[in-house]
Amino acid sequence: VGLPKKEAEEIIEIILETMKHTFADGESIKVSGFGSFNVREKRPRRGRNPKTGEDIEIASRRVIAFKPSSLLKATVE
Repeated sequence: VGLPKKEAEEIIEIILETMKHTFADGESIKVSGFGSFNVREKRPRRGRNPKTGEDIEIASRRVIAFKPSSLLKATVE
């Protein structure tokens, strides 16, 4: 893109920090022509420890889900 490597790294770091803060606030991010990132709440659920077979309770948590745009899907196919 014609930028020095150091400057490009700084720009990427700023973008990633902004994304982290946005996700921490529970907001979504849409990148036109690429896709959208959404924060989802996962309910607590029952699970099993694969090593011991013991039943455990998996706590609720927030996860980031990605949904690609139709343009990105068409490019990959």
